[in-house]
Amino acid sequence: MVKVSVPVSRRTAAYPPGEAPQHWGIAEEVPVEIGFNGTAWTVMMATPADIEDLAIGLALTEGAIAGGGDIDRVDVRHWPEGITADIRLAPDLLRSDRVRRRSLDGRTGCGLCGIESLAELQNAPAALAPGLAITPAAARAALKALPQHQTLNRETRSVHAAAWCDSDGRIELVREDVGRHNALDKLAGARLRRGERDDAGFVVMSSRCSFELVFKAARMGAVLLATQSAPTGRALDLARQLGLPIAAAGPQGIIVSFAPEPGP
Repeated sequence: MVKVSVPVSRRTAAYPPGEAPQHWGIAEEVPVEIGFNGTAWTVMMATPADIEDLAIGLALTEGAIAGGGDIDRVDVRHWPEGITADIRLAPDLLRSDRVRRRSLDGRTGCGLCGIESLAELQNAPAALAPGLAITPAAARAALKALPQHQTLNRETRSVHAAAWCDSDGRIELVREDVGRHNALDKLAGARLRRGERDDAGFVVMSSRCSFELVFKAARMGAVLLATQSAPTGRALDLARQLGLPIAAAGPQGIIVSFAPEPGP
């Protein structure tokens, strides 16, 4: 079993002299190489859990595959240096134009996430079921319930979570990772593996709302992206292009909604 955290002792300034230190879990972060049909594609730094979900989800949100049905299997292997995840599929189902020769930025905070040029933002997918409206009460319920599902974060206090919720705000599926983008990719992959991609629902995340997360949530077919903190201006611009509503937790539990405005 791969360790996702290691225990350490910590002591705070509030401890009286001589009091025993508490134990704290420290999240692991390892290199994960993802490839197609035996050819390496990228190396990500990620929490060593749900690796198959990560590989499939990244391939989807980067546009390398059209859906989970294209994949025959994912071979995950553990090495002293890290983990490899090789996605096996028919060569003609791999969108080679999306699999760039240069490696994707493999840090836990990524860059454009599959966008080769700014012009590509115009071609991003529209959100699923744009007529479905998620109420502020549903978004509030999901954000409030999310910490209860963050098992690794309760141990380490250092990882992000991404959850899929039904239209009433009930959390159906959660994935965690040291990187917020990785957490969302793991969620995307987990949904594809469960065959639930066409179910209407929304994404709730423990992080701030960046434009990369907007792009990935749209690829997943979410009808809303709710985050713990406010979006950036670029995130709102992209959300407007995609027709994807954004919600963020405000003071005293108030939900601040950023509904996309009609384009010019």
